[in-house]
Amino acid sequence: MKTYLRTGIVVLLGFLSCSTGFALAATPDVPSYERKPGVAGKITSVGSDTLANLMSFWSQEFKSMYPQVKFQIQASGSSTAPPALTEGTATIGPMSRDLKPSEIRAFVRKHGYPPTVLRVAMDAIAIFVERRNPVRGLTLEQVDALFSVTRFCGGEQPITQWKQLGLNSDEYRHPIRLFGRNSVSGTYGLFKVMALCDGDFRDTVNELPGSASVVLSVATSQDGLGYAAYGYKTAGVRALPIGKTFDSLIPLTTQTVRDETYPFARYLYLVINKSPTEALPTLEREFLHYVLSKEGQQQVQRDGYFSVPGDVLLRQRRMIE
Repeated sequence: MKTYLRTGIVVLLGFLSCSTGFALAATPDVPSYERKPGVAGKITSVGSDTLANLMSFWSQEFKSMYPQVKFQIQASGSSTAPPALTEGTATIGPMSRDLKPSEIRAFVRKHGYPPTVLRVAMDAIAIFVERRNPVRGLTLEQVDALFSVTRFCGGEQPITQWKQLGLNSDEYRHPIRLFGRNSVSGTYGLFKVMALCDGDFRDTVNELPGSASVVLSVATSQDGLGYAAYGYKTAGVRALPIGKTFDSLIPLTTQTVRDETYPFARYLYLVINKSPTEALPTLEREFLHYVLSKEGQQQVQRDGYFSVPGDVLLRQRRMIE
């Protein structure tokens, strides 16, 4: 298991266990955003597809307050964020996974200090099927046996047919069609560790450039099954309960993400270049203040994700002030 991702999961669980809930009503100390004068300029965002919709929502509301601000958003995958920040071609790097040690080293060599990583939302990687598919749920071993050629999580044999998941009707006589993310995606990397025990994907997994593409493919394929960011869920798909055994299947809900029982929960990040000896530029600072405000976190919830617990949110705000 990769050290950087294993560490990220431990940090994630630690933060989850100390939270008291996602609802902003439970965290009245989260400040509202107050508009400031003289905010103008351009923000360039390069990174996660998972955060693409959120970045769009945040930027639209921010521009409604500051018409002189422009955004350029490129959502080509989490792996594109660190080099763009290192080389100065991006202001902000959205990521759905932790930074790798090699990415941090490259940034430090260039700038002399590490990048600043802000937790801005919570998400879960869901396993989706077409909404009418009756499969009850999946064990962790079955998830690995479906997607992995190495089966490091303990599966005895690969799962390729619906009858291996208990569906014996003629309606599900065709092989399972698998969908997932491409290798530059943070969702791909994190799922590889969390669900495949750091094993290798089967070559039958159709790799798609975005979570929206995965969800659409599953929704329009009776035999489809795929993993993607839960925030992209539509009415055409159903997120399967996941557990160690069939008797302990865990549905994906706000509560199960909050109490860390759903296996594939995660934070979403914005990474920035902040010198330890200098204040952030006004535009960048105000945008991050908005993201980490009550209004910014309400946008998180509207987009289908989970807002950051209040105590964590306030720590993120102190990092940029």
